[in-house]
Amino acid sequence: MGYLSKLYVRLSLLWDEKGATAVEYGLIVALIAIVIIVAVTAVGGNLSALFLRIAEALKI
Repeated sequence: MGYLSKLYVRLSLLWDEKGATAVEYGLIVALIAIVIIVAVTAVGGNLSALFLRIAEALKI
């Protein structure tokens, strides 16, 4: 492989955006997961109490 071919391959790797896109998608998924965890944690206690009240009301 010639010098120019090797140089072209190395330079083309610098401009490749596939890795950056994958990292961006990973960050978006992580952010969504954090939001879901915070929401479930915040609502979880109230939701548990609601289900307990419903279960008590359904007992005959």
